[in-house]
Amino acid sequence: MSYKSYEVIVVGAGPAGSYAACELASAGHSVAVLDQKSAAGLDICCTGIISSECFEAFDISPEVIVRKVNSASFFLPSGKSTRLSSEKVNAYIVDRSRFDRAIANKAQARGVTYYFSTDCTDVNINGNKALVETWCNNSKQIFCARAVIIATGQALRLHHKLGLGKFKHFAIGAQAEMDTANLDEVEVYFNQQIAPNFFAWLVPTSPGKALAGLISSSHAKLHLEQFLLSPLCKGRLTATDINIRQKTIPLCALPHSVRERILVIGDAAGQVKPTTGGGIYLGNLGAQIASDVLKEALDKDTLSASYLAQYQKRWKAKMGREISFGYWIRWIYSKLSNQQIEKLFNKVTSGDMATVLLNSPNFSFDWHSKLFLSGLRYNISYPIHKISCLLPGEKNN
Repeated sequence: MSYKSYEVIVVGAGPAGSYAACELASAGHSVAVLDQKSAAGLDICCTGIISSECFEAFDISPEVIVRKVNSASFFLPSGKSTRLSSEKVNAYIVDRSRFDRAIANKAQARGVTYYFSTDCTDVNINGNKALVETWCNNSKQIFCARAVIIATGQALRLHHKLGLGKFKHFAIGAQAEMDTANLDEVEVYFNQQIAPNFFAWLVPTSPGKALAGLISSSHAKLHLEQFLLSPLCKGRLTATDINIRQKTIPLCALPHSVRERILVIGDAAGQVKPTTGGGIYLGNLGAQIASDVLKEALDKDTLSASYLAQYQKRWKAKMGREISFGYWIRWIYSKLSNQQIEKLFNKVTSGDMATVLLNSPNFSFDWHSKLFLSGLRYNISYPIHKISCLLPGEKNN
């Protein structure tokens, strides 16, 4: 059987996979990207909200931006809402399909070869090469590479085969594109009955269009269907054919993101914010670190697990604490009743606390621990006198 050979095979044509491929090709390495979809940017379940920090750090094309974000309204279980705004742009809403295609097009311009409708079924290490087994056009095909990057998003079939371990904690995201006539800014809904342990959202995109979605610990599609039928959405959103997409969201880091000749990045490695489920920024950071380590390893022809382990060490040093802290914040929120959510928001929005935090140098769309710790420092009595009342044994919705 003939092999198609490259220095690096990337499995997955999402943002992280294409970004890593582009970086490696720019350094002169031959790279191929394999993806089971028929093209980049298909069947995506993501709001496409990225921070200004992410936009600037990764040279994202302005052409994929559909809206700038400097305000949002937050709705409590009682129906009370709080609007927060800033003079500066904190985030951008991008067309995720165009965003994925733009990164893939940039990678192709640097020499990366893409193979779509190609499903990776296994990766085997054979001496000084990795053999990537795929299923394409109803036949088995094998690719050969010096190294492999796994960037399969929430498709985690390879993890068990490669001995990478498994995620202990998951959530489910569900989202649908809707028609709208009167949605002007991002709306976020906190209600344990609507989105258990998480939140729901309405995000305006292109004119007359919006994304409605939520994250839940289970039955996300059912919860979204109920949300769309609720008075919160009825009359504001319409669609003749509602296509709800779902995705699994890891809430913790993968135990092992390195094996001999193999690196795992993005959602596949758990490089996701547990507080919001967002993975574009952290995934691209992981891709950047992985490509830097792999460039060195390829140049030195040292692709052992022990040498590549510096990738896991580097990315966990960069974002591991943030992921752990985010999981802890999310866990605390999951223990709150609707009544306690109201109390917490009333505390944060009373006086000028919210405004001070929003405009503080510690505010970050991506690094939530900074904002949380700033909130504790803002009112030193808060952690002592308030946090205890937010964690009773049972919820009372």
